[in-house]
Amino acid sequence: MQSQQKQSPKSPIQAFFQRVAAAPEALAMVQPVGAGVLREYRWREMGDEVRRMATHLVSLDLPPNSKVALFSKNCAEWIMADCAIWMAGHVSVPLYPTLTPEAVAHILHHSESKALFVGKLDIWEEVAEAIPQDLPCVAFSLAPGSARKKYPVWSDIVRDQEPLDAIVPVPADAVATIIYTSGTTGMPKGVMHSVNNLSVMGERVPKVYQLVPEDRMLSYLPLSHVAERAALELSMLYVGQTIYFADTLETFAEDIQRARPTLFFGVPRIWTKFYQKASEAVPPAKLKRLLRIPLLSGVVRRKVLKAMGLDQCRIALSGASALSPEVIRWYGSLGLEILEVYGMTENMGWSHATRVGEQTIGWVGRPHDGVEQKIADNGEILVRSIATMQGYFKDEVRTRDDLTEDGWLRTGDVGEIDAKGRLRITGRVKEIFKTEKGKYVAPAPIENLLVSHPGVDQACVMGVDLPQPVALLCLAPELRMKLAEAGERDAFLADLGALRKRVNEQLDPHERLDALVVVREEWAVENNLLTPTLKLKRNELEKLYDQHLPSWAAQKGVVWASA
Repeated sequence: MQSQQKQSPKSPIQAFFQRVAAAPEALAMVQPVGAGVLREYRWREMGDEVRRMATHLVSLDLPPNSKVALFSKNCAEWIMADCAIWMAGHVSVPLYPTLTPEAVAHILHHSESKALFVGKLDIWEEVAEAIPQDLPCVAFSLAPGSARKKYPVWSDIVRDQEPLDAIVPVPADAVATIIYTSGTTGMPKGVMHSVNNLSVMGERVPKVYQLVPEDRMLSYLPLSHVAERAALELSMLYVGQTIYFADTLETFAEDIQRARPTLFFGVPRIWTKFYQKASEAVPPAKLKRLLRIPLLSGVVRRKVLKAMGLDQCRIALSGASALSPEVIRWYGSLGLEILEVYGMTENMGWSHATRVGEQTIGWVGRPHDGVEQKIADNGEILVRSIATMQGYFKDEVRTRDDLTEDGWLRTGDVGEIDAKGRLRITGRVKEIFKTEKGKYVAPAPIENLLVSHPGVDQACVMGVDLPQPVALLCLAPELRMKLAEAGERDAFLADLGALRKRVNEQLDPHERLDALVVVREEWAVENNLLTPTLKLKRNELEKLYDQHLPSWAAQKGVVWASA
């Protein structure tokens, strides 16, 4: 293990410039710039802009290894800025583009950031005051107008600066980035990753899935999250596939049709949304009948996948949490194998993956090369990886809490390992709760059975000290509008009653749900009920609903709390 960690493979910035030299005119990125207009970047153009921005960073005369923050939605200049930061010998600090002003101020202060890139943001006017007045900033070309008026603009800088000739050298064990976790509880922690850890991801992820320069990916999940950073940005720098950027939530369907990705990574909510939308057009029962007809099955599969923009997809990955078995089987019937993967910010995502042809529903695959696994006495999954973090920035206490002296990462997840070395995750250590009967319940598997139901956006199972658990359901906005119409609600409530019955039949007696509760609120990142990666903030949901749980549970059946 230690000898592997001391190896010094090529760094991400070295890999980037090798790609620039090898294929200067190949298409690197496609960026929507508004009003249906696209800008295409060739590798040569990328290399030139990175060198010029690196010159600008050097001109700021920052101390070596300074922290430089990135605060933007995904865009071409985000990736180029990351490369420029590394080229200038500094440390990149990505910020989620949905953070509150308090969180932005906290991270900029805690990380000791010496400069900031401000980019494409919906919340700029809300958070602008959180930016220190004396902090040197650069506005991306797609930044809000007020930011571009206030700060030097990317396009002007790269026009006026000369390109930097050489990469500022840093050791392989130097910190390359600090990734602040999305934080399901409290303020995020700054995870320190070395140059070598990024190299592990850049060189090894493409080998697992045999990525080639001809591959295409759509960038829409936050680049500030470890999954998009590893699976998309780093693999792009090392392999050279083309990245297409999504423009807005409203244009997503158009963006994915433009990209026709050959590799697509989605969190369960995205895969479930696709499934629910397609099921509105072709109900699952009807699709099943059509797929049984030999002359029609191939045409139907291609048509459904093409409608989703996934007809060219050869690698489909799902991570962050478990995906519903029903949804996985539905995609399988279309010939698309959803491969569940597992990793954490703390090990740069280099942990477990399902390989092509090895899908086993409910399991997240085998450990990657250089990864060890074991189950602790309390059922917690422990992982030791060649890409494990160096620790939490300025937080030795929590580093000791999560990392053992001999390098095992306490994941916080509960699971089991089978005879083939495959890992199954059954819940979170801190999420498992006890009912008044003294029985433990893991909420995540029950929630997975609920969220595949059409119109159910999210589900959260609660039940501390209740006789039986209850499930809170957050409905999709379009369904809530539809249910406001006369006569629609009764039919849907009957449908949910049947769903509760089906789900309870699959559960142990102590896990069975007393009630399904349709809540009034939408759960979103903006109201602090979801993390930026769309995970439930259970502590916030519990604070919001805890006082209502006993009365809802007593009603049993289906409860319409939004009435």
